[in-house]
Amino acid sequence: MKMGKGIPLNDQDRIPWLCNLHDILQRDIASGQHVILACSALKKVYRDILIQGKDGAPLKCDESGKEEKLAEVKLLVVHLTGSFEVISGRLLKRKGHFMSPELLQSQFDTLEPPSAPENFIQISVDKNLSEIIATIMETLK
Repeated sequence: MKMGKGIPLNDQDRIPWLCNLHDILQRDIASGQHVILACSALKKVYRDILIQGKDGAPLKCDESGKEEKLAEVKLLVVHLTGSFEVISGRLLKRKGHFMSPELLQSQFDTLEPPSAPENFIQISVDKNLSEIIATIMETLK
């Protein structure tokens, strides 16, 4: 709703959403699924929450109070890079999307690109979709 009104999100807005995504990743990985998640985890702390949860705790308590080990989330960050001009041009062509192009600068201002020791690859948005997918698939092998 905030973004729809042209108001950038802050950490307080994003962290509960990232925690929910972490829980979904945990559940799906524990059931043996391979998961692809697309989101703008703009800061390192956001990516850490996706991997470890809010408190970074590797254990959780079940209903009886016993601790159980959670499934490990192994995250490969696919960092799509592009100039402000290219991405802005694409946003202007979107119809009916909740994020207005006016918010793009706040996204660039917030962005902390991944760096070592994070597990990531960087791909230019100038590549076509099939090239981007091929690069990701090759990395996952």
